Order: sequence, then C-alpha cells, then structure tokens
Amino acid sequence: MTRSRRSRQPGPRRSRGISKLFVLVVLLALAGAAFWAWQRYAGFADAPMAGIEQGETLVVQPGDSLSKVLVRLREAGIVAGHRVEWQALARELGAANKIQVGEYALEAGMTPRDLLKAMRDGRVISRGFMIVPGWTMRDLRAALARDTMLQHETGDITDAALMVKLGHAGQHPEGRFLPETYQFVRGDSDLDILRRAHEAMTRALDGAWEDRAKDTVLKSKDEALILASIVEKETGVADERPQIAGVFARRLKLGMRLETDPTVIYGMGSAYAGNIRKADLQAATPYNTYKIAGLPPTPIAMPGIDALRAATNPAGGEALYFMAVGDGSGRHVFSKNYAEHQAAWRAYMARYRARNRAQ
Repeated sequence: MTRSRRSRQPGPRRSRGISKLFVLVVLLALAGAAFWAWQRYAGFADAPMAGIEQGETLVVQPGDSLSKVLVRLREAGIVAGHRVEWQALARELGAANKIQVGEYALEAGMTPRDLLKAMRDGRVISRGFMIVPGWTMRDLRAALARDTMLQHETGDITDAALMVKLGHAGQHPEGRFLPETYQFVRGDSDLDILRRAHEAMTRALDGAWEDRAKDTVLKSKDEALILASIVEKETGVADERPQIAGVFARRLKLGMRLETDPTVIYGMGSAYAGNIRKADLQAATPYNTYKIAGLPPTPIAMPGIDALRAATNPAGGEALYFMAVGDGSGRHVFSKNYAEHQAAWRAYMARYRARNRAQ
C-alpha cells in the first residue's frame, strides 16, 4: 500500500529563531548607526572650527535665532557641522533660545561647544574708552566721535543740549567727566560713556569735598573742581599737585591773582596756536587770571582724582610762585617771593639757551 507524503511545515521553534536573529541584526545595525552618529556628533562639538581669521568677531543682533547666527558664520567662511548638530548641541548645553546679544571673539582653536557656551553665558567682548586727565570737553567729544565701536547719539548737538540729555540742564560741561577707562560692549553709546563718567566725577568730587581741609579757602564743590582743573593742567607730576594747589590756595587767601597760563589758553579757545603772546596776557577774558581776581568761572579741563584731592587738601608751606625747571622732567621749582622767582627764571633761561647751543 502506498503511503501519501505529508508536506513538511516549519515548526514554531524555527520561526522564532529566525525572528530573534532578525531582531539581533537590526539592533546591531541600530547600535552601529548610533555609535557612528555619536562619534560624528562628538567630533563636531569638540573639533576646532575651520576658517577663523585672527581678530575675527561674531555679532549677535537683537532677535537673532541660532539659525541666523549659523548663516552669519557660513557667510564669514567659518565651517563647522550641520544645523541639526548645532541644534542638538544647543539643547545639550541649555543654550537653545538663550543666546545673548553682543559681540563675541572668534579665536583659533575655538569649537562649537566653546562658542555656544560663550553665547549662552553672554561672554561678550569688553572694550575700553579712556578719558585722559587734562582733556577739555572739546577733546572728549572728538575722541568719542572717533570711536567706531560706540553708537553715536550725541552727533552735532551743542554742549548745552548734551547736558540736557544727561539730565543736567544748565550745568557747564567742562570738568564734569572723570578721567579713567570705561569698559563698554558693542551697542553701547557715547551717551552711555558720558553718563557713567559724569556720575563717577560727581562721586569723586563729593568724596574729595567731604575730606577737604578744615581751613580750605574754597567755598564750594564747584570751586574745588575749578581749582583741581587748573592743578591738573599745570603739572603731570603726581607728587607736585599738592604743592601747586598750595601755591594757588595761598594766593587766593592773600587776594593775589593766580596768573596761570592754562586759564589764559583756555580762554583763547581755538585762537591758541601754541604760544601765548603779551597781548594774550592783557586780553580781557573771564579766564585770564592775569587780569581777573580769584578763580575763573568754570573748570578748564577734566581733573583726575589726585588733582581733586590736591585742591581740597593742598600742601602747606610759604611758596607763592612756581615755574618749570626746564630740564625735561616736567618738574617745577617753587619760590617764596618774587626775587627767588626771578632767580629761578634766569636759571631756566640759561638752561634753555644751553640746549639751543647744543643743538
């Protein structure tokens, strides 16, 4: 009898084995892809960006998204990864939607991680604007106008209009801005610098006046500021400032005219060409201390803190005159009376002629 052949069907055990093998292959493939993706991501995040030139910066404007920042980087020729990698890194660092406005330094060797951290933390470039002791208001405004990193809000407005903007309408601007270096970031304005410098001078003047000598001849903080500005212009030698302030304080007490050249020069304005003539010393201006009694009506420059302290705490002594030594040191010789002063003048002229002969 012939037996019919029964078709053989795969059993359940074999089917399950194939399924497990397939799943294992898929998992291995996914793991390999994930490892490759992680390596690529790690390599992007911590690899130096290409194309950065020395001194290059990145400016983030108000409203800029990460996508706009990346476009700006590409336009500058800086190459690093793809947008999706930047977005993933931003999420990892907590920088997504937290990029701060400002100017950022791009340095050789900088990585995407470095840059995103800097933008997240707002580590913007800080610049400095220095107000030099002895500058006039004209000097200060010219220097501000030349600084291309500052926004310019003062333009061609008058000094009076400027003081209105600063909230000090009617105040003469000369001497009202403290000489020092003011840090600022891109986007700050010249008005910001002036506001901070004015506040700094107010604090410095208040402090100097609070610590003034009990027997000071000065009647107000404004007079202290005026005298300090004259002291500032008379010498750049720090340890001489109290001595020079002492000379002027004694002259004021005795009713003597100050007879100081820097006030004459200030009164001449743009007419000053480097020399003071006899006619200039005889000209009737509010700042010609050879003609007027007492202090001029306003400061003549921006005095530093040392000059403020010298004006409010002048050195004692008997000297009523001083003049330059003339040896290139910038120092002065002090005299108690006119005869000594004349002798100092003759010594100065002898040194002057000797130098000219040597040349």
